Amino acid sequence: IIVSSGILFALGHLLEYFSVFGGTLATVIFAIGAIIAGYDIAKMAKKAVFTRHTITPAVLMCIAAVASFLIGHPEEGAAVTFLYFIAEFLEDYSEQRAQHSIKSLVEIAPEKARLKVGNTVETVSIDEVKVGEIVIVKPGDKVPLDGKVIEGVSTINQSSITGESIPVTKTIKDKVFAGTVNQDGYLEIEVTKASKDSVISKIVTLVKQSQLNRSHTETYVEKIAKYYTPAIIIITICVAIIPPLFFGENIVDWIYRALSLMVISCPCAFLISTPIGMVSSITSATRQGVLIKGSSYVEEMRNIKAVIFDKTGTLTEGKLEIMDIDVLDDKYTKDDLIEIASSLEKKSTHPIATAIVNHAKDNNLQIKEVKNFKNIPGKGIVGYINNKQYYAANESLIENSEFIVSRETVINYASDGKTVVFIGNEEKVIGIITVMDKIRDESEEVIRNLNNAGVKTVMLTGDNKIAAHAVSDKIGVTYIYSDLLPEDKLNIVDTIRNKFGDVAMVGDGINDAPALARSNVGIAMGAAGSDVAIETADVALMQDDLTKLPYLFSLSTKTMSIIKQNIITAISVKFLFVILAILGLITLMMAVGIGDMGLTLLVILNSFRIGRVKDPIF
Repeated sequence: IIVSSGILFALGHLLEYFSVFGGTLATVIFAIGAIIAGYDIAKMAKKAVFTRHTITPAVLMCIAAVASFLIGHPEEGAAVTFLYFIAEFLEDYSEQRAQHSIKSLVEIAPEKARLKVGNTVETVSIDEVKVGEIVIVKPGDKVPLDGKVIEGVSTINQSSITGESIPVTKTIKDKVFAGTVNQDGYLEIEVTKASKDSVISKIVTLVKQSQLNRSHTETYVEKIAKYYTPAIIIITICVAIIPPLFFGENIVDWIYRALSLMVISCPCAFLISTPIGMVSSITSATRQGVLIKGSSYVEEMRNIKAVIFDKTGTLTEGKLEIMDIDVLDDKYTKDDLIEIASSLEKKSTHPIATAIVNHAKDNNLQIKEVKNFKNIPGKGIVGYINNKQYYAANESLIENSEFIVSRETVINYASDGKTVVFIGNEEKVIGIITVMDKIRDESEEVIRNLNNAGVKTVMLTGDNKIAAHAVSDKIGVTYIYSDLLPEDKLNIVDTIRNKFGDVAMVGDGINDAPALARSNVGIAMGAAGSDVAIETADVALMQDDLTKLPYLFSLSTKTMSIIKQNIITAISVKFLFVILAILGLITLMMAVGIGDMGLTLLVILNSFRIGRVKDPIF
């Protein structure tokens, strides 16, 4: 359509130079070109007026095109439809580009899988594979479904999910995700999720839903546009009528100026300035392994004044190891303490419990049956083993017990950043186990960058004050809240928000889900391995990488800066051209070519710059 109407438009201008039938034939050619380019525009205008009962830019362009022919400017009428069609094409292209990003996510996972059936292998659709069945993945193949490795060792490129290009070694019991690439080894994988429930499927669904979650800026722009276009119609009529009616001016001249004004005032560039920027931002973040659930969170990140970190699994790796086992009663051995503790902790999902249970399994110790199991949130666990009551707890649960371990010993452990677990019976403390979590390599740098940018950093932990400060002193967190129970985190989120302003909460998205929901922006780390984290957080960092947090701030700042540039540019150029139109200094062709199509192209190209944001700006 663009090519054919463009040829007719050029041919019409050429025919105008011929004196014999040139003008008439040119008018016919311009009319044909206008019909070809304007047919879809006219359909949009008809639908807007008669179905939705609104006045859209397409309506304005149809009025301008028809009026141009009526006042003897057919070349301008053809130009209006031709150039506006190009502007619409550019808008459609930008939208399709965003949809292509989503489509590329859908196509990440293969459609077929090699299903192991007994001693044979069948190639089947991934939708036919059931949870618990075994699929085979050869070197160079994509993993077809989420699962865990049961045979083989290989390196997997997980960049399609996490945004991390460095391959990760996978061996037995490790999780793998659909759409990731098996690079060099043979793997047998037990499927843990159906294709519709895979991580990549959830990402696609949430990216689509994110486009429905509009920012305040988008809503505000759309609200203005609702009244803007009808107002332009009224102003155009006034410009066309008042000078000829009251001041004796040439009516054709002022109708032409009014048409130029109407075309220039078309809000296309203004309307797309925000959504095209937001879509570019969200799709760019997805490629970097950051899943943002709506443009409102892109906008909100720029306003964050404080970031709250849940210590375990966020600032630290969340992989605790047993460091010390101190027996305080000669009736028990170190193995006895581990057996008691692991038996009590086996039903818990807390990282400390996982460390103790894993230690017992690694050392082939017996994990016994526990009766009358009772979990006391934030304090510990109590239960009966062989008809005798035992507990594994922190200091707050044993205040009334016979505390025979010296306070100095506990302080020394805590000063090293170790967490002390007291093991006791009905009578006294019988021993202590210390565990320690490794601080993430990037934590110190990320905290320093946030502090330097003026963002307050806050750490929450259930550890005692001494252990909490041992961690904070190493990484530089500004504010520390220790000895916390799970319900305390909600109150602290409110306290920090009242003190500093908008807050972001960073956690695992599971144990701290209520606090994430209470914050302005809830950010879950390592979401690729957790369905709950993907569902509960506003922003999901698909891998355990804190450096994505400064990237998120940078993306928000850059996005809102570019959107602001788009809006200011659109308004400024429109305002300048309105003045020129009233003064009769521009043509309809210039109005559409520069004031509409050209401006729309500029806004689109400027928005594409958002995709280049990769590194933090602070």
